[in-house]
Amino acid sequence: MNPPRKVALVTGSATGIGRAIAMRFAKEGLAVAVNYSRSQKEAEETLAEVRACGVPAILCKTSVADEGGVHDMLRRCHDELGGLDVLVNNAGTTQFIDHKDLKSLTNDVWDEILNVNLKGTFFCCREALPMLQERQGCIVNVTSVAGLQGFGSSIPYAISKAAVNCLTKSLARAFGPTVRVNAVAPGPVLTRWLADHMDHVARSLQVTPMGRAAVPDDIADAVRFLALGTSLMTGQVVVVDGGRTM
Repeated sequence: MNPPRKVALVTGSATGIGRAIAMRFAKEGLAVAVNYSRSQKEAEETLAEVRACGVPAILCKTSVADEGGVHDMLRRCHDELGGLDVLVNNAGTTQFIDHKDLKSLTNDVWDEILNVNLKGTFFCCREALPMLQERQGCIVNVTSVAGLQGFGSSIPYAISKAAVNCLTKSLARAFGPTVRVNAVAPGPVLTRWLADHMDHVARSLQVTPMGRAAVPDDIADAVRFLALGTSLMTGQVVVVDGGRTM
């Protein structure tokens, strides 16, 4: 009897890094749950591309900051795809606010960024745990080098990613030995997030030995390795930024 097909849930997979990760898993033969909160057209395109790889796939609309929506999304993974082997917490948000502009850091800004980036990641990990334990699966969190060095689009964004880096280590301790938890911390990635902020990329490249920014497939490479290419790594934050933060 053949083992059940592996299943991956990729949050925030309508575009960019999330789409590249979803496609990487589909090409590996995994069933994929595509998640989005607003970009419906793009999410439907991702779903179609995943299914074109010949694997089962579902489309889940919810903000990861919505506990009830997260519960329903994970229930659908169980009921419609048969379980869960890989959770990739890629959904995120930010606002571009100069780090010296403290007056713009309102409660609403803090709540929006922390609710999605930090609490949403935790909600997904907590809800997915029973299914991941059943299959000895794994979690990969997509964080940022901003969480290692305190720069980035805004102070709340950097802090949210630093917190997820720490959450990764805390959950690796709590979920072991059955579930591994790691993170990938990209530098600038050429997606629509940065389309209007290429000045950030240019400044970064001045101190990047590899001389180029990442593309989504670069991050998908690292996520795929942590999910499928190793069985011992856990609690690690793998930097993918062309050497900028070494």
